[in-house]
Amino acid sequence: MSEQRIIPARNWGQWVIAILLIAIVGFLLAMVIMSRHITWSAIPQYLFDETILEGIKLTILFTVLSMLISIVAGGVLAMMRLSPNAIVSGFASLYIWFFRGTPLLVQIIFWFNIQLFIPSIDIGSIHFDTNSIITAFVAALLALSLNEAAYMAEIMRGGLMAVDSGQQEAAKALGYAPTQAMLRIIFPQALRVIIPPIGNQTISMLKTTSLVSVVAAQDLLTRAQNIYAKNFLIIELLIVASIWYLVMTTVASSLQYVIERRLGRSTSDAPMAWRAALRLLRAEGSNG
Repeated sequence: MSEQRIIPARNWGQWVIAILLIAIVGFLLAMVIMSRHITWSAIPQYLFDETILEGIKLTILFTVLSMLISIVAGGVLAMMRLSPNAIVSGFASLYIWFFRGTPLLVQIIFWFNIQLFIPSIDIGSIHFDTNSIITAFVAALLALSLNEAAYMAEIMRGGLMAVDSGQQEAAKALGYAPTQAMLRIIFPQALRVIIPPIGNQTISMLKTTSLVSVVAAQDLLTRAQNIYAKNFLIIELLIVASIWYLVMTTVASSLQYVIERRLGRSTSDAPMAWRAALRLLRAEGSNG
C-alpha cells in the first residue's frame, strides 16, 4: 500500500500580501536611496565622528544611571504600594499616578527650570545656587529616573503579586523573617516575571534619552543637532543617530535574551525546602 502524503493547502492570499509588502518597502527604499537631496558620503564621515561618539557615551550613561535609580526607587514604591498602611500605599499610588500621567518632556523642562521655584538652597550658613546644582545633566537624569520609577514600581508590584501567596506561609513555617522571605524566596521567583519588562523598559530608555536634547544635555541626538545646525546636513546626521540607536538597542536586546535564559536555568535549580514546606502546609490544611 502506497504512503499517503499530506500536501498543505496553498494560501495564495498570504503570498499576494507578502509580495505587496516587499514591493512597497522596496519602492520606499528606492525613493530614499535615489534622492538627490541626501549626501550619502556624509553618513560614514560622521558615523565615527568624535562628537557623535561622545554623545553615545552620554546616552549610555543616562540609560544606565536612570535605570539603576528607577529600579531601586521602583522597588521601594512597589513595597509601599503593597503596604497595609493606607497612608504609605496612598502616597505610592499618588506618585505613580502623577509621574505616569504627565508627559516626560514636561518633567524634563520643569526640572531644568526648577530655579524659578527654588532660586537657591540654603542650609544654615551654606548657600548654593540652584543652577549650579541642577545642571542640564542633573535635570535630565532626575526627570528620566523619577518618571521611570513609576513604571518600575508597577512592574515589580505585578511580579511580586504573581508569586503564590502561600509561599509566604511556607517561608514563615521554615522560620524565615519577612525580609528574608522576600529576598530569598519571593523576589527570586518574581524576577522571572520582572526581568522581561525591565529589559523592554531599558531598551525604551535608550531611545527616550533623546528627549533630553530639549535642554541641550549633550546626548547623541543633541550632538547630532549641534553638527547639522552648522553644516545643514539634517537628514544625514539624523540617519547617523538612528544607526547608533539601532546598534545600541540591538545589543541591549541581545543582553536581555541572554539574561532571561540564564535566569530561567537558575530559578529552576532553586532550593526545594520551601516547596516541601508549602506542600506540607497545604496537606495539613486539607486534612484539617
